[in-house]
Amino acid sequence: MARATPIKLDDELQERVQHLAETRQRSAHWIVHEAIAQYVAREEAHEQFKQEALASWAAYQESGRHLSGPEVRAWLKTWGTDDARAAPRCHE
Repeated sequence: MARATPIKLDDELQERVQHLAETRQRSAHWIVHEAIAQYVAREEAHEQFKQEALASWAAYQESGRHLSGPEVRAWLKTWGTDDARAAPRCHE
């Protein structure tokens, strides 16, 4: 169920939202809702990336297994070529 969440915008931002709404032939509510939805999705993706990076760092600290930058770059250079290679194996 949708709930109303009051949002206070300063006059300048309100005018910008209204102008954009008119330009896009949308309501100001739609513009604000879309902006918030995109912001939340972007921040959720950023948080997921950060958590995955922290988990990778923890796994590396525990095992020491890794690939070096040159190993990864050499592998990536083969992508999309006739000589495409499988991912190299991690090592200590």
